[in-house]
Amino acid sequence: MSKEKVIQSLRGMKDISNEESKLFTYFCENAAKIAKNYGFEYIETPILEETSLFKRSVGESSDIVNKEMYQFIDKGENDVCLRPEGTAGVVRSFIQNKLDRAGGIKKWYYHGPMFRYERPQKGRLREFHQFGVEVFGISSVYEDANIIMMLKEILDFFQIGHKLQLNSLGCKECMPIYRENLVKHLTSFKEELCEDCNRRIKTNPIRVLDCKNEKCQNLLKDAPKITYNLCNSCNEDFNKLKEILDFNNVDYEIDSNLVRGLDYYSKTAFEFVSDEIGSQSAIAGGGRYDRLVEFLGGRETPGVGFAIGIERLLELVKINEKSEDIYYVGALSEDALNQAIKVANLKRKTNKTYIEYTPRGFGKHFNLAEKNGANIVVLIGDDELKSNMLYVKNISTQEEKKIKVEEL
Repeated sequence: MSKEKVIQSLRGMKDISNEESKLFTYFCENAAKIAKNYGFEYIETPILEETSLFKRSVGESSDIVNKEMYQFIDKGENDVCLRPEGTAGVVRSFIQNKLDRAGGIKKWYYHGPMFRYERPQKGRLREFHQFGVEVFGISSVYEDANIIMMLKEILDFFQIGHKLQLNSLGCKECMPIYRENLVKHLTSFKEELCEDCNRRIKTNPIRVLDCKNEKCQNLLKDAPKITYNLCNSCNEDFNKLKEILDFNNVDYEIDSNLVRGLDYYSKTAFEFVSDEIGSQSAIAGGGRYDRLVEFLGGRETPGVGFAIGIERLLELVKINEKSEDIYYVGALSEDALNQAIKVANLKRKTNKTYIEYTPRGFGKHFNLAEKNGANIVVLIGDDELKSNMLYVKNISTQEEKKIKVEEL
């Protein structure tokens, strides 16, 4: 009888477990805490959506729609795909629940898996996770600055080195004029540009500036800059954004070729880049998308947001050493086991707590405690059971004592 082939995970998709899972949950929990402090509420949208949602929002000129979507026809003959990014689904939910008609302000944060069929490499997988925020109903550039400072606070919390790059992509008033000038410039040497750039000249010329081909980048050095072609309103907003960031001591660089990879951005665009993961590359980014709700059939509503690629950051995340105590509870005898379980359940109300169900000696309990990362060991033997006491030792400080159960 032939041996069955061992089934492996699909290429570009991986398990999150062991030490990586600790970093992953630590990141999501603490990023969420910061988001809540800024007034954001949690939202979760489906992983599977109609393909048209992303064609209309991300844009048919984007690499995501052209090359990278996990798209298929389901059993109900619906054209669907696994979500390649988070913003479009949140906007769809905003419109579907008629919040665009209700008016007011909505602030949401989310985290979860996204899917893109691209060449897997370090920090870039086919199934990856993002943490993001979206704000609806605020047109003020002060909110752009607010979420940039929030994103900076998240990166600072995890002690991740970064640089902020800024640009403005203009609006429906100034962008068409700039696009026309850019197409004229690009057409003069389009034969020298790569195939993707030539396709983008016809579909969305501003995305040519985002080309990663070194030859193309050299050719684009003299391309007209959007920052020199902004209308008065966009120019005032961009100057105000820089003024707010300056006042709050947030360092930044202007990158006039920064366009982001998605078609729905307008006005503010930003990226945080880091050279701690090899060559300098983006670890988070976002911007304003004031027309996206309207593009997807809702009432015109201003929007702004950002997303963080979690996998790209995990190896840079540093866990705060002042994190909460972790408890280990064990029994020294069979008779003390019920009391140990009761104590562990009580302690779980305030702290992460491990329980060992097999009665063991002191040494073996301490070995297991250290393996589980616990720094406080609570043991119960026959003597402790009779006196309603607990033996407690802090491994970090080596302090040990006996206390009453109520004192724990």
